[in-house]
Amino acid sequence: MIGVVLADDQALLRAGLRALLDAEPDISVLGEAADGHEALELVRTLRPDVVLMDIRMPGTDGLVATRLIAAEPELARTKVVVLTTFDLDEYVFEAIRSGASGFLVKDTEPTELLRAVRAVAGGDALLSPRVTRRLIGEFASRSRPGGARAAQQLGVLTEREREVVSLVGEGLSNDEIADRLVVSPSTAKTHVSRAMVKLQVRDRAHLVVLAYESGLVRPGWSEP
Repeated sequence: MIGVVLADDQALLRAGLRALLDAEPDISVLGEAADGHEALELVRTLRPDVVLMDIRMPGTDGLVATRLIAAEPELARTKVVVLTTFDLDEYVFEAIRSGASGFLVKDTEPTELLRAVRAVAGGDALLSPRVTRRLIGEFASRSRPGGARAAQQLGVLTEREREVVSLVGEGLSNDEIADRLVVSPSTAKTHVSRAMVKLQVRDRAHLVVLAYESGLVRPGWSEP
């Protein structure tokens, strides 16, 4: 069973998310929070698999709460997914750098939200690849804090692993990477996993961030 905590200051939105998630046989909403402080306390108590976290909340906002959750080793298994209005939230890139495992646009289709919750709980943290590429590309092009350090980190990778990381940075799934490199999906997954271990990143979302910060991937491609 996938345990979820909802953190949003809009009670109506939380009610809608709870109804959707609780209707699934493999997902259970463990608790709700109206701000980041409440969310942090619930996560510490309930240890959910996934937190759906709004950024803009009164008091402790979602960005601070995400950073605090990611900083506590005992909460490492809890994955934070940021809820965003997309073009209004300028903190999404920073939220992912701070520990969020991905993000969802608030008008995401119900089936996509369910898929995303299951994907994050299963460790596949990169959500909505085309939206992710567009948004991370926008903010990565403005600033690349720690770029030199990130580029140096890539030195531990083989040439093939660097190639795979660049494709992850473009938002490709393991199957798409396999097609691009003409290898099996399992081989592509192995390359991604090895790169994550060598680079000591939490999940695919942070692999994307590192790819941008290092300059391995640059914004400006044309979307399909």
